Amino acid sequence: MAALVLVGGCGLGTPTAGTASATPAPKANGEPWVVVQTGSATPSAGPSVRTGAPRTTPTASFLPTSSACAIGWPDDVGQVMIPILVTPVAGGFRVEWPAKYGPTYRITAVLQTLVVGAQPTPSWLTVRSAGGCTMTATITGLTAGAPYIVWLDAPDTPRAVDNSRSLYTGRSGVVYPL
Repeated sequence: MAALVLVGGCGLGTPTAGTASATPAPKANGEPWVVVQTGSATPSAGPSVRTGAPRTTPTASFLPTSSACAIGWPDDVGQVMIPILVTPVAGGFRVEWPAKYGPTYRITAVLQTLVVGAQPTPSWLTVRSAGGCTMTATITGLTAGAPYIVWLDAPDTPRAVDNSRSLYTGRSGVVYPL
């Protein structure tokens, strides 16, 4: 059995002239809706005395760090986007990203020139993690000086409530191979 209780701040009683209090309106059975009782102050707690052995701080050990872990990747901040670092090389890019989004990744460089009609399907390079903090891959065979955006896809990243996922989970700005 459910009960509905409504509480309001107005109309609960008729104010008495010259006072700041109100008389609560009675319930159907004649009892007031609000019961106010005067009380007394509670004494302050005295200082506590601790006995026994002193507390010790637990020891902690950390995984070893290497120069690969030294990149200051930004925190996720609730986003799916993976930060990537793109370095232009002759005819392509060297791409680095944190390896904490699963064991398999895919990368591609998408040409940013205007194309009439259907857009070409990106050619993805699959990269498997060998462990460590950072993944690295090199994309080659690109046109020197042409504008590209590098996409990174981590197929093992979480999916949305509707089971959908972004085509890519990380991307660069416009970059140009050497």
